[in-house]
Amino acid sequence: MVSAALGVIGLSGGWLGTVAAARSNIMGQLETARSASVGRQIQSLYGDSWKVTALIAGIFALTALVTGFVVLVRPAFGAPGQEQAPWIKSVAWAGVVLGVIGLILAVLKYSDLLLGLPSTPS
Repeated sequence: MVSAALGVIGLSGGWLGTVAAARSNIMGQLETARSASVGRQIQSLYGDSWKVTALIAGIFALTALVTGFVVLVRPAFGAPGQEQAPWIKSVAWAGVVLGVIGLILAVLKYSDLLLGLPSTPS
C-alpha cells in the first residue's frame, strides 16, 4: 500500500513539491534583479521551481519503485514456504508501475523535454 501511495505522490509531486516550488519561486524573485534579461527572469521565477517539483516527484517515484520491488522480492529472502496474499502482489506491482511512470515523467520534466520553458530572445 505504501508503494502505491508513494507512486501516486510521485505522479502529482505532492504537497512537499508544491512547497519546495513556492520556496524556489520566492528565492528567484529575491535574487533576480529588475535589470536581468527576460530569459534569466523566467528561469529564476519559473524554471527553477519546475525543476524542484520534478526532483521531489522523482524522489517519491523512485521510493515507490524501490518499495514495491522490495515487497515483490521479499518472499525469496524470507520464509520460502509462505506465500504472499494476491492483493499484496497486486498493490506492489501497482506501486512499481506508478513509480516507473512517475520517474519517467520526472526525468522528462527535469530535462525540459516535457513542457519546457519558452525560448526568449537574448
